[in-house]
Amino acid sequence: MDEQENFLHPERIIGSLDIQKGAIIADFGAGHGYFTIPLGRATGPEGKVYAIDIQKAGLNIIRAKAKLEHLLQIELVWSDLDRAKGSQLKDASVDMVCIANILFQSEKKNDILQEAYRVLKPGGRAIVIEWKPNETSFGPPIALRVPVETVQKSATHAGLVFDRELPVGSHHYGLIFKK
Repeated sequence: MDEQENFLHPERIIGSLDIQKGAIIADFGAGHGYFTIPLGRATGPEGKVYAIDIQKAGLNIIRAKAKLEHLLQIELVWSDLDRAKGSQLKDASVDMVCIANILFQSEKKNDILQEAYRVLKPGGRAIVIEWKPNETSFGPPIALRVPVETVQKSATHAGLVFDRELPVGSHHYGLIFKK
């Protein structure tokens, strides 16, 4: 496998998660929709995907992509996940939270994981994907990357229970937690 083939592939990852049609999912730090759009396809029109991000430009890109694919179940939420109740979602309202490549950007990692716990339904899953802390020629600086142990400790502190590792690619690690 070459470098490109072994990188992060949202469709492959989402396909391995057994997402049910009609699921309600929150994509924390949705960015340009790297995971949002495939999540929208996975939930089907009867589902809902909340694309949550602080940057309006990214949400506008998601809006355009969702419109092109007729993914009307994607709802944009302009919000700051570093604030209390930052997702703006109701308690115990989603089946899954996707937290991909945002913890390294935040000083409030614990708060983001506590917010995931708050919005998850009992039995719901939090999927965390982050950059591996080893050296690579691209990605965020090594000093900003979050070790697996730190994520596990913060998630446990938030009330989440570690379920399993999720293979996601050569430069990232994936962890699944349950409420």
